[in-house]
Amino acid sequence: MWRVLRPAVPVGLRGAAVPQGRCCCCCCCCRRRRVWGRRQPLASAAGLCGGKARAESRTCAAITMPEVNTDHLDEQQVQLLAEMCILIDENDNKIGADTKKNCHLNENIDKGLLHRAFSVFLFNTENKLLLQQRSNAKITFPDCFTNTCCSHPLSYPLELEENNAIGVRRAAQRRLKAELGIPMEQVTPEEISYLTRIHYKAKSDGIWGEHEIDYILFVQKDVTLNPDPNEIQSYCYVTQKELKQLLDKASKNEVKITPWFKLIAETFLFKWWDNLPNLNKFVDHEKIHRM
Repeated sequence: MWRVLRPAVPVGLRGAAVPQGRCCCCCCCCRRRRVWGRRQPLASAAGLCGGKARAESRTCAAITMPEVNTDHLDEQQVQLLAEMCILIDENDNKIGADTKKNCHLNENIDKGLLHRAFSVFLFNTENKLLLQQRSNAKITFPDCFTNTCCSHPLSYPLELEENNAIGVRRAAQRRLKAELGIPMEQVTPEEISYLTRIHYKAKSDGIWGEHEIDYILFVQKDVTLNPDPNEIQSYCYVTQKELKQLLDKASKNEVKITPWFKLIAETFLFKWWDNLPNLNKFVDHEKIHRM
């Protein structure tokens, strides 16, 4: 059964006037403009990277960055746009760093901007897969059903380490805590298995999208969950049969799923799922699957 999270009382916008012709944010059609949960200062990844990384992002991304108004978006999610993602070439070689905002603008993606990401698939000891439905506060693909956790390693030393994708696995541990409230000691980087990578591109709307080389990470463990309603609006452990039913509903446009989850589910997921005790035979760190 899907567990739906109750959002906190909205605390309002940032004092900006509502432009003429738009409805105010107290109505249901403007749910994405609300600020759910507590306002907490979020550490900027730029601060973690230091001046060198900021300079690198300006010099390595030879793209004129567009200005986009984010006043109508969720405040907590807008703060996360300052995080510094890892820019890469099509062979996953690091070439620089830039903000999450710039990495997710279609205008930049159309010019070739590509960044590193990961997708976690967490199974419990009953072999059920934990899925989430992204909150309606999310800037890309709000309300979509997807795998356990999807995010980005940041451009600072611990998450830049590439040996056996240890930096990416550390980032996954961090985001499992941030999104799902899983205590960091319950899922360590050593318990996260790195299988392979996919390269895909997808538009969320006319402004925002994704262009990523996505590390596929598997975990099997029983964990404690305390999800953040600003990130997740519902979650559920599912069987293979239940996931196939969800995918069928998505094919009929009855629900929405994220494009990366759709690609992985249609190509690899069920084969991997059938072999959870023997995943080593599917490990391929050389090939990047172009989707």
